Amino acid sequence: MSIPGNLLTTAMAVMPHRDVDRALSTALSLDVPFWPQLPLLSYYEDMYVQASERFPGIVLDMQNRTLRFSIDKFGEEFEETLAHFEEAEYFDVSETYSAVYNRFLELDLSERPAIRGQLEGPISFGLNILDQDKRPILFNDTVRAFMLDFMARRVNAQLKRLKALNSNAFMFIDEPGLQYIFSALSGYDAVGARQDMEYFFAQVERPRGVHLCGNPDWDFLLGLDLDVLSLDVYSNGEIFVSYAERIKRFLDRGGRLVWGMVPTNFEPFEKENMQSLEAMLLNCWRVLEKKGIDTAFLLSRSMISPATCCLVNPDGAATVEKAFAAVKSLSQTLRERFRLTDS
Repeated sequence: MSIPGNLLTTAMAVMPHRDVDRALSTALSLDVPFWPQLPLLSYYEDMYVQASERFPGIVLDMQNRTLRFSIDKFGEEFEETLAHFEEAEYFDVSETYSAVYNRFLELDLSERPAIRGQLEGPISFGLNILDQDKRPILFNDTVRAFMLDFMARRVNAQLKRLKALNSNAFMFIDEPGLQYIFSALSGYDAVGARQDMEYFFAQVERPRGVHLCGNPDWDFLLGLDLDVLSLDVYSNGEIFVSYAERIKRFLDRGGRLVWGMVPTNFEPFEKENMQSLEAMLLNCWRVLEKKGIDTAFLLSRSMISPATCCLVNPDGAATVEKAFAAVKSLSQTLRERFRLTDS
């Protein structure tokens, strides 16, 4: 398994920066860096807009910052897209859609323990993008089936580029929509979701995993064929560790967990400190230890990250940068506590 553990650090990619150099420097400050997504710099950098590049039927209005779908436009562009389906470069992220991606690819990252990329996942993309009737395209059987194939190719194209920089590259599939599919929406149940996700991941090259900040059906998510799961433990840790049996099976088959513990929102960040955050994590691990998961084994398969992304702090990027620094400090403290080495 190329994804490291032993409480090394990484983070989610959406950042509030408008300064590209500062955003990239902040991302590179962690053990496992990534290329930042900067939606406050440009609407092209919105995670849904980035995922929509070259998807047939997309109607992107940069002036009004809207992203929609037209079934008529889909029909007009479908054959052209199919003609490029075996061209990996067609599915990669262009310079227009990211101010940072190609700069990241120019760096020497060969000595890092790993590097990471990301793309919005098909479930969240399909829920968020509405057609001409204001209906999520996830519920159009024809479009959904194509979307799963299309997004898998986009993930693979990016992973191929990243592996050229570092053989331990891996991908996050960002899926915030997974917390909604079983409760807030009808017409797309757990059976259909599992079939679609299994079909999608069967086409996605390893290592691959899911990141989300919400509280989904953890039994469902941990049961997918993932290599890594990144989550907001700060908000959802108590619920998450109640799934100890499923977590153990996930770890036993080689899965990694990214424990999102440091808040990036201004108010919760200001009320916490290293001691309180460390205590919260230790409590999670104690609960799992009591339920049969050896702590040393768990930590060998664990990383640490911020809890969530944040774009709305009154101090701009300052709290997020402080949170990144706090992640590094928390990692160092815990690695010393448990006498962990780099791996």
